[in-house]
Amino acid sequence: MPSSYSLDDLKKRLQDSSYKLTHQRKVVLEVFVDNPGCHLSAEEVHDILKQKSADIGLATVYRSLELLSAKDIDILQKIEFGDGCSRYELNVTEPNTHQHHHLICTKCKKVMEFSEDMLDTLEADIMEKCGFKVTDHQVKFFGLCEECRKKLAD
Repeated sequence: MPSSYSLDDLKKRLQDSSYKLTHQRKVVLEVFVDNPGCHLSAEEVHDILKQKSADIGLATVYRSLELLSAKDIDILQKIEFGDGCSRYELNVTEPNTHQHHHLICTKCKKVMEFSEDMLDTLEADIMEKCGFKVTDHQVKFFGLCEECRKKLAD
């Protein structure tokens, strides 16, 4: 699966799920295509769209994000980082493939991605002991980033 998508790729994914690429959905998706790897809230998407002079309301942005992150479409991944704010990012993995993990600085709120998956052994152990087949997981590590640790040391 590519690390990023074009709007044509995303349009096809919507059509495969029996949805249309409306103008509103298109401009919302453009924000994510133009900002790969970003974890954006609805308000941040709306602000970006206002800067681009797009005429779309915040409520429409919320509806578009919810639709695009629905399990039957799964174009966006909805993520909670423990601060009460939902964020979204393009879902660039195959279905039933593990997502990357997130490192969240509790001081500056920076979010970094960590792709190495070291939980395969644990998942196999869960399957063997409990008969439970893990199909996906989300891991979030909370702590201090390197920059904040350096500032605290000074």
